[in-house]
Amino acid sequence: MFKRYGARRELPLHLMLVPGLVLLLIFAYVPMTGVIIAFQQFNPVKGLFGDQRWVGLDNFRTIFAMPNIWRVIGNTVFIALMKIVLGMLVPIVFALLLNEVKRALFKRITQTIIYFPYFLSWIILSGIMIDVLSPSTGLANVALSWFGLGPVYFLGENGWFPYTMVVSDVWKNFGFNSVIYLAAITSIDLTLYEAAAVDGAGRWRQTWHVTLPGMRMIIVLLMVLSLGGIFDAGFDQIFNLYSPQVYESGDIIDTMIYRLGLLQSQYSISAGVGLLKSGVSFVLITVSYYLAYKLFKYRFF
Repeated sequence: MFKRYGARRELPLHLMLVPGLVLLLIFAYVPMTGVIIAFQQFNPVKGLFGDQRWVGLDNFRTIFAMPNIWRVIGNTVFIALMKIVLGMLVPIVFALLLNEVKRALFKRITQTIIYFPYFLSWIILSGIMIDVLSPSTGLANVALSWFGLGPVYFLGENGWFPYTMVVSDVWKNFGFNSVIYLAAITSIDLTLYEAAAVDGAGRWRQTWHVTLPGMRMIIVLLMVLSLGGIFDAGFDQIFNLYSPQVYESGDIIDTMIYRLGLLQSQYSISAGVGLLKSGVSFVLITVSYYLAYKLFKYRFF
């Protein structure tokens, strides 16, 4: 009886999920029928379900025979890993520092300023970054010239480009991401700080022995869950900022798929690359959620 009553009581909540599930089905699962292109020599004139020539795994053999495929995979993993690591470290440090600020007005102003870039698209930010990082008139190189340095081609040199992508991505997102860690800090029992102060611990030792251990669960949980995005280096950002001269260090899987499919019309090859990326990401996401459940009892339902 109790279970039936609980089911009736939660029915409106389940009905609220229906529109989202319908949209997910239409825009995420129905288009998955296109994965068959990866196993065909696709001719768009014949249509998706036309009499296409099946080639089996030949497209995947072609992909792994490409001279630049491993470089692209390496670029993707390197940029994504750097974004994951710094994307967690910087918000944690900022949250710890902001938590020490006692003036509420200053804290609110600071939070507003650092949150702002998160709400701007990479279309807008890329235009700003191109101007700021220009080797001739950009503010960054003008500042470097004051110290007798530069000019530095942040967006045009292979040695600088991936790090520029990582730093700019962290700058855009760290303010918003710090909200999670600030919430974790506010949930820590204040009596622990009082006990640490009685024992003679200063602010640094309180941070090290009370605050960080109190944040440990959410830090490790987010780190584990981020493993699923190890092949997601940020298409929107890199597509708007890269150029052929930095393909060696800045070309990633998503930009490669874009060029193969839309610019070179190699639909089957691009579908194969996308399918491989999705398959590996699915495995990583599955493993990450398994680890999150085993280590921290994290689950959706």
